[in-house]
Amino acid sequence: MSHPISHLIDGRVHDLGDGFVVRRLLPHIDARHIGPFVFFDHMGPVTMAPGKGMDVRPHPHIGLATVTYLFDGAIRHRDSLGSVQDIRPGDVNWMTAGRGIVHSERTPDAERASGQKLHGIQIWIALPKSAEEVAPEFHHHPVSSLPVIERDGVRLRLVAGDALGLHAPVRIFAPMFYLAAEFAAGGRFTLPAEHAERGVYAVDTDLLVGGEPLAAQRMAVLAEGGEVEIVAPNGGHAVFFGGAPLDGERHLNWNFVSSSRERIEQARQDWVAQRFAKVPGETEFIPLPT
Repeated sequence: MSHPISHLIDGRVHDLGDGFVVRRLLPHIDARHIGPFVFFDHMGPVTMAPGKGMDVRPHPHIGLATVTYLFDGAIRHRDSLGSVQDIRPGDVNWMTAGRGIVHSERTPDAERASGQKLHGIQIWIALPKSAEEVAPEFHHHPVSSLPVIERDGVRLRLVAGDALGLHAPVRIFAPMFYLAAEFAAGGRFTLPAEHAERGVYAVDTDLLVGGEPLAAQRMAVLAEGGEVEIVAPNGGHAVFFGGAPLDGERHLNWNFVSSSRERIEQARQDWVAQRFAKVPGETEFIPLPT
C-alpha cells in the first residue's frame, strides 16, 4: 500500500513578543506551495492582557489574495480601498491584492481594553498569471454565509473554493479548496481526491492521516490521488486545503508575490517612493526591509 503522506512539515516559530508566537509552515523547502497556497502562518494561541493588542502597521501586497480565519479573538482590517472590517471566529476576510493594496491589522478597541485570546490562520493565495494585476478588492464573508457539513463527529466549514459538493461565496481565481474542521473525540473524515494537490494541518490535536500519525502543529503534504481518511482520536481542530498546481513558479519577497522578479523589484521601488495608496486614518510607515 502506498503512503498517503509525501512530506511532513515542521513550522518555523517566530516570537513576536508578549507571548505572541507565529508558526510558519509555507513556504518550505519540501513544499514551496500546495495548490495556490504559497504562505501559511499559524498565529497563537495567545492570551493578550487588557491594554495589549496586535498592531500590524500598514504594509503593501501585490499578486496574491490574503485570507484570515480565526478560531478565537478579533482583528480589525483597514485597507487603502477604505475598507474597515472586524473579523471574528468563523468569518472570512478575503483581500485580493492584484496590482497593489496596503492594509493594517490591529486589535479592535473593545478587545484591546478587555484583553482577548487570539488564535487563527493567515494564508496567501498566489493569483494565476492572468490575474496578478487585477484591481484590488476586499470582501468580508460572515460565518453564517459559509457552507457547513457535519458527519461522523466532524463539523466542516468551507472557507473558500469547492469541496464535498459545496461552493463557498468567496471569489477565487483558480480551482482550490480550504476547509476548517472541528473534530469530536474519535471523529473521522475522508478527504476525497477531487483536487490534485492537498495539505493537512493539525492545528491543536494529533491526527491519524491514512493511518499515519500527524502531530499537532505539523503539516502533511498528501500524495496525489486517492482518498485519505483523517481521524482525531482526542478531538480538536484541523485545516484541509489545496487545489490545482500553480501555473508556474512564484517569487516571494517581503509581502510581494509574483511570477516576475522584475515586477517585485518595481513594487519595492514603489513602496520606497511611497507611490502605493494610503490607508485612510493610518499614518505609520514601515521601511522596506533591506
